Amino acid sequence: MSAATPAASTPEGVSPSAANTSSDPNYNASAIDRLVLDYLRARGLRGAEEALRESIGTSAEDKDSGKVPESSASTSTIPADELVKKLAVFAPKQTKPGENALKDSSSVLQELAAMGNTTNIQNLIASIPSIGAEEILSLDPTDKHEGFRELEAWVEGSLEMYKPEFRPILFPIFCHFYLDLVQHGFKDAALDFHATFSPSLAPVHHTTIHHLSTILLPIHVQTDEVAQRFRNEKYTIRMSRSGFGLLVGWLTEGIGGEATGGGEGFSGEKGKRGRAAIMRVVNNHLRFDVTSSPTTSVSPNAWEESTGFLTSVTPQANGSTLIDPQAFNTSRGELKLGPAPLSEELRTETERLLREQAMVDRDPSAQYDLHYARQTTVPGLVSPSLSDLPPHPPTFKTVDIKREVEKVRDARKRIRLEPSALANVNLNTPQGAAARSRALPSICCYTLHDAGEGAPCCTFSQDTSLMAAGFSESYIRLWSLKGEKLKGYRSDFQSSSIRDASSLKKIREKGGSTTRKLIGHSGPVYSVAFDPIGGSAAPPRYLLSASADATTRLWSLDTMTNVAAYRGHQNPIWDVQWSPMGIYFATASRDRTARLWSTDRTSALRVYAGHLGDVDCVQFHPNSLYLATGSSDWTARLWDVQRGSCVRVFTGHQGIVSTLAFSPDGRYLATAGEDLAINLWDLGSGKRVKKMTGHTASVYSLAFSAESSMLVSGGADWTVRCWDVKSSSSSPSKARENGNHTNGAGAAAPENGDRKEDSLETTDLLATFPTKRTPIIDVQFTSRNLCLVAGPYLSPESR
Repeated sequence: MSAATPAASTPEGVSPSAANTSSDPNYNASAIDRLVLDYLRARGLRGAEEALRESIGTSAEDKDSGKVPESSASTSTIPADELVKKLAVFAPKQTKPGENALKDSSSVLQELAAMGNTTNIQNLIASIPSIGAEEILSLDPTDKHEGFRELEAWVEGSLEMYKPEFRPILFPIFCHFYLDLVQHGFKDAALDFHATFSPSLAPVHHTTIHHLSTILLPIHVQTDEVAQRFRNEKYTIRMSRSGFGLLVGWLTEGIGGEATGGGEGFSGEKGKRGRAAIMRVVNNHLRFDVTSSPTTSVSPNAWEESTGFLTSVTPQANGSTLIDPQAFNTSRGELKLGPAPLSEELRTETERLLREQAMVDRDPSAQYDLHYARQTTVPGLVSPSLSDLPPHPPTFKTVDIKREVEKVRDARKRIRLEPSALANVNLNTPQGAAARSRALPSICCYTLHDAGEGAPCCTFSQDTSLMAAGFSESYIRLWSLKGEKLKGYRSDFQSSSIRDASSLKKIREKGGSTTRKLIGHSGPVYSVAFDPIGGSAAPPRYLLSASADATTRLWSLDTMTNVAAYRGHQNPIWDVQWSPMGIYFATASRDRTARLWSTDRTSALRVYAGHLGDVDCVQFHPNSLYLATGSSDWTARLWDVQRGSCVRVFTGHQGIVSTLAFSPDGRYLATAGEDLAINLWDLGSGKRVKKMTGHTASVYSLAFSAESSMLVSGGADWTVRCWDVKSSSSSPSKARENGNHTNGAGAAAPENGDRKEDSLETTDLLATFPTKRTPIIDVQFTSRNLCLVAGPYLSPESR
């Protein structure tokens, strides 16, 4: 009250009439009432003002004029002690009856409890929660608005080298301020706060920010999973020692960081209260990982890699909880990331067949193909032995030999993609056009029309003979890309009549078309995958599909029927992928687990549990030893397939991780999702190599070229984008020309038209290929580096 209370009058300079008036207790009471009425009027509390006027009998004339009565107009101040006696809890001291024993408001409850009151009064006092001025001030909604505005201005007004480490703090404070406003019932203030400050955070955190906008009532805060995660778990922010010192200095003193023209900086009572609101969030909900490394020695994108809810997403290692994911990755030791070995018998048989084929074809250069069949060790990677691989058949089959022979032929005839050829080349010249043809792949796009309720998934067989798509109407459709008729078997035959292969041919359907519908699921089909056993040498014989009905089904492409259903998940299955060996497959589900299966058993072999949200995607490492999973908890994990243990955790995404891809050489993992960024990870160290940005909507699919030098992505922004894996990543000052198309400038996404795409694109974006209105749900490289992509056309009427 001291800040708002007028100073007490001193004896000097006071007129006798004023002194006599102030000594009149009736006058003091009238002045007190007038002060309270003025306060109620200033706060807009009309009802309370009317009630007080009626109780003290104020005349209607005074109410209308708003003037102080003549009897009390000679002074506007009262002694502070008198005001305290009137407004504060008063109890006279036993030793000095004129003094208040409860003058200190912070100790009122303690003093009352010590006065020896009755049991009922003591119980009442004990039930009163402790609340002070700080808690009362924290309820003012304007403090959060002003505090966040000042924090944002401080961050943007800091030195360029500090901005990357200061910017991550804005997101958690925004979330907590919004949740505080909703929790205290300030719905309109919360919506105004969200509308004012969310646009600057939306490019990276748009999914979470949109979710927060749906939380409008206090009960929502108490029951919403995302809100409770912010409330109950500390958000980790990584900072340098010098950066942390600057932040503490600003929070405590309001020093530094003001924007240009800021004058004296952030000061005044409102500025202090805004910083106090930020300080409460910092103390209660944030954890700072202060590193001794200088700010300039840390990559700008590395700060967010150690930012987020790290405590719960980092697994326990050897019984101890590690908060730092990098420390966990280091504790798991070295991984065997080299190529899977071939058995000596299979390699010998492959080389023999290659020699015979060279003699038949009379191709003298074919003798050099043998070195493709001999696996070479990748520098820096440890190769597994045959005993390290998951159990597999002890003998090989004819299809295995054909697959290995075709691999050699593909390696010989493959188109070599050289992204480095585009460096320092003007693409508008003939030389630039030639470099472009060497660096960029040919892309063949398949568009699904009249998809009805949508096509969540699509895939191509490795020999490019078949395409499959899963639909929301619970069925799968196959297409022959070679124009051949897809025939199954008649249902009106006796199994006893089948004696040999010729008998099977007799019961095959006579007709057929180039497309086929597979019906069996009872919910939308979210993922389909062709078996990889034949490779590019032969058409696949089986297809796996995953659905919202919590089952995975195995389909025979010989009979065009469902031959097995795998049950175990309790929720929708988002993804299914084959192991490169073709015997095992993995599923990802909404029940927060991934599971390993084999085709000959209907129960799961392994359950990979640890993610805090849906497991949205899975992918096997090329040597089959490891399984990668991406989750709605914003992390990706690498699991040991056989042991079922987590060996790497990748943190750094600011949204759901919805797609994964391993590089064919086994070194890298690419992840992407709803934060519009593609992260490239080094599997050996678990560290992020770089962050690639350019997409303006969620990324749906990723694929590496055969040499691991190029990454292709497809997304909801209706574009296909090509990225240079080997080059560094940085944000350019302006968009670069890609022949007849500027990176991202022509990418059609009307709903994102307000976004400045130029500033989002990194320099490793080689080219952008826009479609008309087709979100790309699948991208895939063939064994000879042709890129196949597919997606459903969205008609304007359906939007």
